[in-house]
Amino acid sequence: MSHQSELIATDIDAYLAQHECKEMLRFLTCGNVDDGKSTLIGRLLHDSKMIYEDQLAAVQADSVKSGTTGAGKIDLALLVDGLQAEREQGITIDVAYRYFSTSTRKFIIADTPGHEQYTRNMATGASTCDLAIILIDARYGVQTQTKRHSFIVSLLGIQHVIVAVNKMDLMDYSESVFNKIKQDYLSFTSTLDLHDINFIPMSALDGDNVVNPSENMPWFTGLPLMEALNSVKIANDHNFADARFPVQYVNRPNLDFRGFCGTVASGVFHKGDVVTALPSGKSSKIKSIVTYDGDLPEAFPPMAVTFTLEDEIDVSRGDMLVGKYQKEPIVSDKFKASIVWMTEKPLTPGRQYAIKLATRSVYGSISLIHHRIDVNTLEHHDANELKLNEIGSCTVSVTAPVVFDPYKNSKWTGSFIIIDRLTNGTVGAGMITGITDDENLKPVSAADRAARFSQTASAIALTGTNSKALAYQLERKLFDNGHAATVLETPDAALIAAIKNAGLLCLCLENSALTEMSFDTNKQSIDDIYAVLKAKAVIH
Repeated sequence: MSHQSELIATDIDAYLAQHECKEMLRFLTCGNVDDGKSTLIGRLLHDSKMIYEDQLAAVQADSVKSGTTGAGKIDLALLVDGLQAEREQGITIDVAYRYFSTSTRKFIIADTPGHEQYTRNMATGASTCDLAIILIDARYGVQTQTKRHSFIVSLLGIQHVIVAVNKMDLMDYSESVFNKIKQDYLSFTSTLDLHDINFIPMSALDGDNVVNPSENMPWFTGLPLMEALNSVKIANDHNFADARFPVQYVNRPNLDFRGFCGTVASGVFHKGDVVTALPSGKSSKIKSIVTYDGDLPEAFPPMAVTFTLEDEIDVSRGDMLVGKYQKEPIVSDKFKASIVWMTEKPLTPGRQYAIKLATRSVYGSISLIHHRIDVNTLEHHDANELKLNEIGSCTVSVTAPVVFDPYKNSKWTGSFIIIDRLTNGTVGAGMITGITDDENLKPVSAADRAARFSQTASAIALTGTNSKALAYQLERKLFDNGHAATVLETPDAALIAAIKNAGLLCLCLENSALTEMSFDTNKQSIDDIYAVLKAKAVIH
């Protein structure tokens, strides 16, 4: 029986009080395919007595059927890989979250995929974590995916890393093999922003150095994984020097109360502190810090509270209350950022997106891609677009000033997501690196204008008895789908050239030497013409 079960059986109130006060540690497992990430999590759950008997019985039965782990051994990966496709292929596809606790801590585990095509899933799972466990197969050492995930961990600012050298049983628990892998990993990460790195040799399948120290590796004097997770210091990972409070909601239940709700992103706020609302620049003092359980004298990350102010200054959702700070927040409509692209349709400069930064949503575009980062070698390459799972350094331009910090100073005020305006789906995630240099911005070209409207500037002739009415219908259909076109009833070479130079589609009612294609509206419908334009990549 685990410590939780014993306490639950004797004093449920004491258990709940103890559980509520435990510190929470979020961590992820990542690494190459088949390094044993899911097996490791299954072993943690199994050896810490956090599996129900019916779950264990089902996994034992499935292990016998699959026969993947050898006679008499349980395939603990089945505790985590819940999708049918994951079980069939023996891989992790989606991010799987698991919860468990010890006598001192609560844990949330994100089991992330190892395949390269699921890099975006790994980045998503890592975005809220305090610690990363990077698994390395002792047989193969540091691999390409090991480097990729280590770079993303560094990019996302995860403070603590445990390198778990797994499957040591297959290498006769060799100390020299472990030391070689340790040296190779440190050599690669010497240029990355990783500081607190610990190495643990283990066998997740057999339980060596997972929860209990391994008798097979007496040469290793460090802590087993569970003890390392219990003892890692995360309390000071938050930025307590720069007070930032993004306003999520203005609470006005009656005429006597006006509060500003949100979660403290960084720093410490005290009752009576002077705060400034950005971007307006108006200041006031904190009158009270309100919570459901009563007023507080101070608030710090990641507390969700409501501030009331002594003065009636204009503060709305998306504004930020700023208190004492060592580093001044930045207010600008341009910034540089590292962007992870998460969808099949490539990121191209000029295309309009919705940008959500903390509680502020604005429209904007990627005005320039400085370079694409090869996450395997860390080399920089020129790029005109970012494809699925690629990472690049970009300049982002937005339509209104936003308040932000560099991501390394404040994770919550230095990160943002990119949302497709048509589908409302999240297509990218970014980490702000700083303000941009205006001299790096190129002049606006016809290609930039066309990219903003997801199209190739073209002159298109529409002929037929009803061509005028259908031309305006086609213009409306293109406009409704995010493109930009204009109808030119009397073709003129100079006008056609000017319209194309503006990046637009020119719909002409007559054939001309400057029209690239022609459609007979007596034979082709609007839908037919639209489909041809899409097939020929005139619209994207």
